[in-house]
Amino acid sequence: MTHTLLIIGLGASGSAAAQAALGAGFTVSATARDPSRAAMPGVTIVPFDDAAPAIAAATHLLMTAPPDEALGDPALARHAAAIAAAPRLRWIGYISTTGVYGDRGGAWVDETTPPAPGQPRSQRRLAAEQAWAAVARGRALDLFRTAGIYGAGRSVFDDLRAGTAQRRLAPGHAFGRIHVEDIGRAIIAAAAQMPPPGVRVLHLTDDLPAASADVVTEAARLLGVPPPPEESLADAWPRMSPMARSFWSENRRLRNDITKAALGIAWRYPTYREGLAAILQSETI
Repeated sequence: MTHTLLIIGLGASGSAAAQAALGAGFTVSATARDPSRAAMPGVTIVPFDDAAPAIAAATHLLMTAPPDEALGDPALARHAAAIAAAPRLRWIGYISTTGVYGDRGGAWVDETTPPAPGQPRSQRRLAAEQAWAAVARGRALDLFRTAGIYGAGRSVFDDLRAGTAQRRLAPGHAFGRIHVEDIGRAIIAAAAQMPPPGVRVLHLTDDLPAASADVVTEAARLLGVPPPPEESLADAWPRMSPMARSFWSENRRLRNDITKAALGIAWRYPTYREGLAAILQSETI
């Protein structure tokens, strides 16, 4: 069977998955709200509202867009019936967030840990996971619970150059992150397996949960500039936005052993150090 992948949402993660899929021999299409503003060599762009024929033709479907506060998952709100009836569809991938685990006080979380989201946006993600599980019955569904995404054009280098980088100190606090290229590789490794029907949880997070300040310090070193001054989280808190406060209010460390074993892969960028060095090299080529 020819693998035909439809990606709903061609953002950073969707584009990385599309690139990996093309390299693996998939036929790839993607939806866009405004097809005139979306283009990627080798990828057929289809209007989101008129995606039913592309859904019917797909063997693989990847959902990258977050749920809407009012409508829930946008693809299911518009195309649930078409997805449920798609005759060739065998595999669905849903890009979720590790935020569904909520605050764990810095404890380790693996792919078998029950979710317990504390933030409203993470609660919506868990609801979207459950909605996809209901629609995907009889098919394989991979839930890609994803840590903080970075890559070229979306890294701490940009903040340092803009003078907006901050080095906040929160002892014992660590974040997971994942280079966008590793997201694409992992998704297509999972899709190409054509796993049996059922739900599988996979962690897209690198091998080293690390303090945000450590990442900023390393990026500044690579750029050859002084790092921003240190500031305690307590001192920064009164000036932080509600979104930033929600980000810092949770602390967990993420394992990925089950994911890498299941997919038979190792990360190209196993820590932020390799990822940042590669980004900087790509910017100077």
